[in-house]
Amino acid sequence: MGTVSVPSPSSGGNQVAIILPGSSVMVTEPTSIYRGYTGIVQRISDDRAAVLFEGGNWDKLVTLPLSQLKLQ
Repeated sequence: MGTVSVPSPSSGGNQVAIILPGSSVMVTEPTSIYRGYTGIVQRISDDRAAVLFEGGNWDKLVTLPLSQLKLQ
């Protein structure tokens, strides 16, 4: 599973939040054409996530490395 670090109140900032299917995520990779887009994780395999982006009259399912995603 991929992980994103978030501060922990008990351990001085080392708690980990897990990205799971159904999570809302934003693309943070500066070179990606999807940078800034928010989508919903559909499935996770190894270190990649399939993210569904919806925008009015279009839907797009894109597979991205977990390192390029941030929980919303």
